[in-house]
Amino acid sequence: MAKVQSKNTEEILWDAANKLRGSIEPSEYKHVVLSLIFLKFASDKFAKRRQELINEHKEAFLEIPEFYQADNIFYLPEASRWSYIIANAKQEDITLKVDTALKTIERSNKSLEGALPDNYFSRLGLDQSKFSALLDTINNIDTLKDEAHDIVGRVYEYFLSKFAIAEGKGKGEFYTPKSIVNLIAEMIEPYKGKIYDPSCGSGGMFVQSLKFIEKHKGNKKDVSIYGQELTNTTYKLAKMNLAIRGISSNLGAKAADTFGDDQHKELKADYIMANPPFNLKDWRADNELVDDPRWAGYTVPPKSNANYAWILNIVAKLSQNGVAGFILANGALSGGGDEYQIRKQMIENDLVEAIVILPRAMFYSTDISVTLWILNKNKKERVLKVNDATKNYRKRENEVLFMDLRQNGEPFEKKFIQFSESDIAQIAGTYHDWQQIDTGYQDQAEYCYSATLAEIRKKDYSLVPSKYITFINRDESLDYKEQMESLQTELKDLFEQEASLKQEVTEVFRSLGYEL
Repeated sequence: MAKVQSKNTEEILWDAANKLRGSIEPSEYKHVVLSLIFLKFASDKFAKRRQELINEHKEAFLEIPEFYQADNIFYLPEASRWSYIIANAKQEDITLKVDTALKTIERSNKSLEGALPDNYFSRLGLDQSKFSALLDTINNIDTLKDEAHDIVGRVYEYFLSKFAIAEGKGKGEFYTPKSIVNLIAEMIEPYKGKIYDPSCGSGGMFVQSLKFIEKHKGNKKDVSIYGQELTNTTYKLAKMNLAIRGISSNLGAKAADTFGDDQHKELKADYIMANPPFNLKDWRADNELVDDPRWAGYTVPPKSNANYAWILNIVAKLSQNGVAGFILANGALSGGGDEYQIRKQMIENDLVEAIVILPRAMFYSTDISVTLWILNKNKKERVLKVNDATKNYRKRENEVLFMDLRQNGEPFEKKFIQFSESDIAQIAGTYHDWQQIDTGYQDQAEYCYSATLAEIRKKDYSLVPSKYITFINRDESLDYKEQMESLQTELKDLFEQEASLKQEVTEVFRSLGYEL
């Protein structure tokens, strides 16, 4: 018997949401599903805590909110509990009951103010039977089992990828894969202080940062979270995602454009982690933001796409000893014009600490090659205590570490790549060895190289790692048979992807009443 491959949670939810086609646009799927997942997640945590109280023979306290809120769990009145929603899933007014449940939870929990949809479901005109089927699907998901994997962010990113054409593939609105966030966290080590993300999306960067602190026996109370998000619905998702985990945060008074309406003007952050939209065009009008204080000290303001505006926003927000780790498209490493002038000045100001090329195919919603930048405001020799460990940092002024990780990573869900825990430990270990005194760091061909400012000047301030890292020419020793078999496998995969895409496009046109 052929082995049947089980679907993951995201695929199951997409299939269920896709049955709503006709009632709502696929671009709305993520908001429908994630709001319901929030409700299920909150209810599961509530039910678990309720059972704990029963096991402790504290039945008298079951309806007292403080006995839940003390453990960062939302107290849910009966009409807001998932069990009540499922019991009424076949009723004609089920969408109204879901809206009421969400509104009641928001009203009862101050941290959720402005986070949940307002009369959203009853306005959509959903097919009742299809909506009930979606509720049944979500009812079968163990949200507590998936809690460690940030199900909100995973589903959000997956849904973006499935409807990339409608959402606008390449806009950069996507969730950062967990293994990339873990790598950033392990490299910049945000144990204590203020953490900021200027384009926080659904909040996944913060979720994984706090998990990093827990993993290394740190204290979540030692950090405070600041973020900003442009899209109102995504801003609400972020507040949901953080609130349900008991993570207090300041995401600004509203959803707003980081450049045009900075919600944290006076902030000086100790750590910045970000995955801003790549190559964003039309981010400013010709005469706007020319004299913005965030560009102060630079001979030219950013004028082309927003890549260097994000960088200068990050630089402006860093504290005196601040460290930033963020993702950008590779084009920012060597662009000309205003980008060249800004990059040259940043390098001369000794802000760049490391440039790390990541493998392709790490994101659901884009396949372009990307770079991890590490900026550091203090590259001086110093002794620093990090979570009970003493680190002796050497003087790294006028040095930049270049790393190429394109050969790292492991397969993930067939066509994607992710870093394993051992990958992350090795990469972060190399970076920290380079930073510290007497660790035995050495340059390695095709992996890492420590470049001096003089070398970077010779390369005309290019930050492309391949200009510095040594690569071995293997052309003369290529095994023809091995290369042809590899090419055969790659072409086979491409043909399979083409057939799958052709089928998907055909189905989309058929659903619109057109045959191809």
